[in-house]
Amino acid sequence: MLIEVDRNLCEANARCVKVAPDIFSLDDDEELLIAQPGDDVDPTLVAKAVASCPRNALTSDAPPFQRP
Repeated sequence: MLIEVDRNLCEANARCVKVAPDIFSLDDDEELLIAQPGDDVDPTLVAKAVASCPRNALTSDAPPFQRP
């Protein structure tokens, strides 16, 4: 499962962090950090975190959600 962030869109709102704190975090400079999940992570959780981004800065190949 691959998660990517468009750094030009990301505003560090941290909504993804609230949904999936084991995967997403912010560093001291408020840059988004992504710990790429393994196969044991619930893809629905990843999809919810990606969908929570108000700027659509996140993309993932996690089913059932795929943003074009």
